[in-house]
Amino acid sequence: MRKIEDIVDSLEGKISKILHKQEVLKQTNTKLSEELVNQQKKYLQLQEEMSSWIEKYESLKIANSLLGSDNNNRDTKLKINTLIREIDYCIAQLSE
Repeated sequence: MRKIEDIVDSLEGKISKILHKQEVLKQTNTKLSEELVNQQKKYLQLQEEMSSWIEKYESLKIANSLLGSDNNNRDTKLKINTLIREIDYCIAQLSE
């Protein structure tokens, strides 16, 4: 009879340890999930900031070309042609 009690006590101890370990893992998982969400928000924010800087850089290149710099004349001409085509398209849509 004593042997069965020892086995039950041993099982209770092991189950207790497993439940404690499961609770610790749940807490760790929750903490990691929160950290992941925060890092994803930070990543999106940095991507938006990078897009903004790229757009500013492109605008500066065009402005520099318009001011007489020979470095980006081709890009500026292409951008102006694109804008003209977009305006022509809008005028055609309005005239229909």
